[in-house]
Amino acid sequence: MSFAPDVTEILARARADLRMGVPVVLCGDGGALVLAAETLTPQRLADLRALGGDPVLAITARRAETLKARAYDGDVARVRLPGDVSLGWITGVADPADDLNSPMKGPLVTARDGGADLHRLAINLVKSAHLLPAAVLLSLSDPAAFATENALTLVNAPVAAPLLAASPVPHPVVSARLPVEAHEKGRLHIFRPEDGGEEHYAFEIGSPSRDKPVLARLHSACFTGDVMGSLKCDCGPQLRGALAQMGDEGAGVLLYLNQEGRGIGLANKMRAYSLQDQGFDTVEANHRLGFEDDERDFKLGAQILKQMGFKSVRLLTNNPRKIAMMEKNGLTVTERVPLKVGETHHNRGYLATKAKKSGHLL
Repeated sequence: MSFAPDVTEILARARADLRMGVPVVLCGDGGALVLAAETLTPQRLADLRALGGDPVLAITARRAETLKARAYDGDVARVRLPGDVSLGWITGVADPADDLNSPMKGPLVTARDGGADLHRLAINLVKSAHLLPAAVLLSLSDPAAFATENALTLVNAPVAAPLLAASPVPHPVVSARLPVEAHEKGRLHIFRPEDGGEEHYAFEIGSPSRDKPVLARLHSACFTGDVMGSLKCDCGPQLRGALAQMGDEGAGVLLYLNQEGRGIGLANKMRAYSLQDQGFDTVEANHRLGFEDDERDFKLGAQILKQMGFKSVRLLTNNPRKIAMMEKNGLTVTERVPLKVGETHHNRGYLATKAKKSGHLL
């Protein structure tokens, strides 16, 4: 019998540690101390430097491209830290907020020898914690002993890496009747992913047949649009439009997935908005932050629909990626139902970028 956490639980603990500014330790083919660049403090940076060695700042190839740094490891660049490195220097490399005011960050020297598996895992870990995708790493000769001596979370990298890359399985928690404006006969289902991440919701209108294609929408959470009524996107109108159409038909399922900001979290989404105010479009802003165009995991939606007993859908979407994902994960899409609502002069450029660069059918 053991009460020790398994690797999934250890990863959840590691995410919480990194968000608080507490380092974690990776072990595998070698070992490394990992500190999230966003939550790094002056004291921990001083403690890191006191250990000696050659720490590096791991950033994504997207961020490296912005900084004109060479990403010898393909999707990751290992930037060597100067001997007199300051927290401001690290923050300036990790966060593009001040790029236009201080465009000259370098010259940045990036490592090309040795493996980058631990650095890649570190970036994926801070991404999953919704932090900036940048981490400071220092090689350790005895990672297990260092973790024990400093009461730090120890992550087995070879075991953890595929789990971070996979879609967490959502499990049903509870459902209850919820009448709404769109339809009095509604039921809200709560699903909790097994990795300890944010819960996702399925709102069922009426009593849709499991033997026929259900009118469905995958809707990613958008606090600014859904709650605040933001005019910078079309999310709020899409949410209300989808519910209204399902209400008119008397049946449907709206999946509300907690993947704010195309999967990068609300804080990073606001960073992207700040970059858009500087003149960058939504895709360019994500890239400057170090993210891909879209970091969402639409597979979650397919898993939830299948758990609810549905086999085919009429999908309310303008995004071809959602259709492809549904088909890839065993759900038949019998019809794409367009959802063209919410265009304003504030979001016209945003919608044009979605059509031109992300392939949305607008």
